[in-house]
Amino acid sequence: MGRPPGWMVTRTGRPAMRSPGRPPIRRDIERQFWLEIAGGATSEAAAIACGVSGAEGSRWFRERGGMPSIQLVGLSGRYLSFAEREEIAICRGRGAGVREIARQLGRSPSTISRELRRNAATRSGRLEYRAGVAQWKAELVARRPKTAKLVENPRLREYVQDRLAGVIRAADGTVIAGPALKPWKGLNQARRSDRRWSTAWSPEQIAARLPVDFPDDESMRISHEAIYQALYVQGRGALKRELVTCLRTGRALRVPRARARNRPSGHVSSDVVISERPAEVEDRAVPGHWEGDLIIGLNRSAIGTLVERSTRFALLIHLPRLEGYGTEPRVKNGPALGGYGAEAMREALAAKIITLPEHLRRSITWDRGKELAQHARFTIDTGVKVYFADPHSPWQRGTNENTNGLLRQYFPKGTDLARWNAEEIDAVATALNQRPRKTLGWKTPAEALDELLSQHHSVGVATTG
Repeated sequence: MGRPPGWMVTRTGRPAMRSPGRPPIRRDIERQFWLEIAGGATSEAAAIACGVSGAEGSRWFRERGGMPSIQLVGLSGRYLSFAEREEIAICRGRGAGVREIARQLGRSPSTISRELRRNAATRSGRLEYRAGVAQWKAELVARRPKTAKLVENPRLREYVQDRLAGVIRAADGTVIAGPALKPWKGLNQARRSDRRWSTAWSPEQIAARLPVDFPDDESMRISHEAIYQALYVQGRGALKRELVTCLRTGRALRVPRARARNRPSGHVSSDVVISERPAEVEDRAVPGHWEGDLIIGLNRSAIGTLVERSTRFALLIHLPRLEGYGTEPRVKNGPALGGYGAEAMREALAAKIITLPEHLRRSITWDRGKELAQHARFTIDTGVKVYFADPHSPWQRGTNENTNGLLRQYFPKGTDLARWNAEEIDAVATALNQRPRKTLGWKTPAEALDELLSQHHSVGVATTG
């Protein structure tokens, strides 16, 4: 006995389909995931928001190179949604007919009839409608796989690959290999390490140059986005993934724009941005508001700088390297031994600022560096509110930037700043504070600060008498 050959095609109107196996992730969930990513969420957070595991979200992001493989615009109303398919399954289980289901959903009876016939489950030997299986079949048939342009056009692929990853040659044509590199492990290019030497045209340069080099050959055209997809998305088969090392960023995965904006200042919340700073800071009339930053030297060395906005009085913060720097192997997620990790910076800054009188400890405006990521705890410990300047806006801390320029006379770029001890650094600060300033009427910052302190003392005495 058994079922006659071809019975499934006769009953459903379509060829036999492979078993779905593990229930696939619906495209609407995947679409929601990529919308969360576009909003700046991490892979784990985006996955959890969509109701799937964080590990699944990380795998999606990694396998797709950080780029969505589906359209982020939802389907039009002419297509049945998963919610509608669930309603169809419920109504069918209650024994409702095609026309009754169509009336409840506001759909044509022919749409419901075709859905029940074409997308029904058939493994039991008869047609049984299940919403999950029906959604899987609809999405599988809706796919329109398209061969990548770089796969079907070898000449175009060779041109793109040569401009992206071609060798460097001397004037006589000999190949210059560049530095010896370790095999690529699928990770981003490490900072401050040798990079692969190549022609290294950007995808945009390659795409824009094609019409110039091949004005009459329309087949030699490709968008820069298609080149990025060929590099980042696994399974495209056009360009080898390791060629991402030839990109200027050296990224193995694309970073969504919103996430890139959040990354360097993830420790900066909306209540500590410079726009929330009190108006009294701007006119410099009230003392006790400071600007701060680091001056960086070789081998993870740095010196912290603080400048009072009213008097231009400078304080320098000694940031010695921690024990074990250069001798112990680096520990993943361990403490920064360079001297200006978040915890070391908080402790050193608090120790320096707490020596000031209370009326000179009102606020600090800092750059967006991660060294002050523990600003909330610093504020609790010292009572000094911290505000952060906008990205790429050094003029918002102009006093500090000017002072850092003066300090470079003593601590030039490209030198090891860790060789100076706290006493030597304080001596430089004293020398700087004893220079007369035009903006202070040729008084020195030390004299301006002494004047402020004496005024506050006299006012305090008067109010107590």
